[in-house]
Amino acid sequence: MRSKLVPEPKLIFEKSYPGRVGCNLPKADTPSVDLDAVLGATRKELNLPEVAELDLLRHFTNLSHVNYGIETGFYPLGSCTMKYNPKVNEKTAGLTGFTHIHPMQPVETVPGALDVLADVQDILCSVTGFDAITLQPLAGAHGELTCLMLIRAYHESRGEGETRRVVLVPDSAHGTNPASAAMVGYTVKSVPTNAEGNTDLVALESLLGPEVAAFMVTNPSTLGLFEPHIERLCEMVHSVGGQVFCDGANMNAMVGTTRPGDHGFDCMHLNLHKTFSTPHGGGGPGCGAIGVKQHLEPFLPIPVVLRRSGKVELDSHRPHSIGRVSAWFGQFLMEVRALTYLLAFGKDGLPEISRHAVLNANYVKARLRNVLPAAHDRPCMHECVLTAERYKKEFGVRALDISKRLIDYGFHPPTNYFPLIVPEAMMIEPTETESKETLDAFCDALIAICHEAQTDPDLLHAAPISQIVGRLDEAAAVKNLDVRWTPKEATTV
Repeated sequence: MRSKLVPEPKLIFEKSYPGRVGCNLPKADTPSVDLDAVLGATRKELNLPEVAELDLLRHFTNLSHVNYGIETGFYPLGSCTMKYNPKVNEKTAGLTGFTHIHPMQPVETVPGALDVLADVQDILCSVTGFDAITLQPLAGAHGELTCLMLIRAYHESRGEGETRRVVLVPDSAHGTNPASAAMVGYTVKSVPTNAEGNTDLVALESLLGPEVAAFMVTNPSTLGLFEPHIERLCEMVHSVGGQVFCDGANMNAMVGTTRPGDHGFDCMHLNLHKTFSTPHGGGGPGCGAIGVKQHLEPFLPIPVVLRRSGKVELDSHRPHSIGRVSAWFGQFLMEVRALTYLLAFGKDGLPEISRHAVLNANYVKARLRNVLPAAHDRPCMHECVLTAERYKKEFGVRALDISKRLIDYGFHPPTNYFPLIVPEAMMIEPTETESKETLDAFCDALIAICHEAQTDPDLLHAAPISQIVGRLDEAAAVKNLDVRWTPKEATTV
């Protein structure tokens, strides 16, 4: 039996009572109109809830108390970089000088906004080692797609567009990598990972040829490991005329410490909403900025934001451009947040982000070594990938069961079953913003749960048992999607 420690809130429709009003309208200073005659029986047709103002206030306040957010608890989600977003970033993004401008204003009326875009681009060029940056893509996968469009345009400009139709992707890659390649029209081939957790260079060499357009590499990989032969890997792809794309989802492990542009990559996407504040799920929105080397710069989407002789201007006269990939200038307020974040840390402070992110991940990995061993026992980067395979084989407890039980301990579950090449995978990314005390409490909970898995596996099978919602039938929920509650007909008194 499941005990509910938190009372289950009613839906706003269930609190509705005919005739109750949640607001007092001001006295009309215009001729009265029979709304039913003009609009029809709008309220009856829409079946809107009828509640008092206090009931409405309590309803949404109580809902907020059962929600989970970055300000209420630790997000250990691997590959998501769900770190704390400093409030000063929101303060600057909320300044009326930024929020009250319109993208259709004449360029000469928004020089400050253009300076923000140019400043972010300049700093990101310095941080990544690329020659040019565009902020147009609206999210990470959109940045991947844009990079592949640039690569396709580059090959077409050299008369090789029809020849190079293959994109190579590691078997540990994010699912968006092969999806983006397919959307651009490429055939995708998988490159296996070797026993050490690195790209299998022998297998890669066997797949290289004149038909290869690009190799998409996440570095550090989704295994949380830095590719030790990354320069050699790039050289191999370049030797057959291919391009190398870096998936920047894991840039939090490198920011300020090492530059992808120096490793041999031709282009890269950056999740500004992950590495440079405002995590997705923590307020958003996304920004999938991309960095490119000089040979890909002519193909950047227009308008290109340029700084010439100290003045920022927009360049739309670029005959080789792939055109726009989003309306206007991307997620502008995300760039304001990112600039605030970058300036707050400064050149000397940026390396502390990656150093502490790597330190925290290795600390978690070490503390859990005896209960949840790492998929590859070597120093990790910003995240560690652990396996719960032993508990499934010996006690019938899956990684999912362990994660569900974590909810009862007050923690958000980590990423499960990714990367796909690790059995019963649990991917944990503590980020640099979490304290040792928080990480210790999290690790203590996992150690206790692993003990429960051996002594009382049924407890984990039933978890969570302390929340307003227990274990869901996730397969049925996906197959029978129902996200709308239909209220009963309003009753009259």
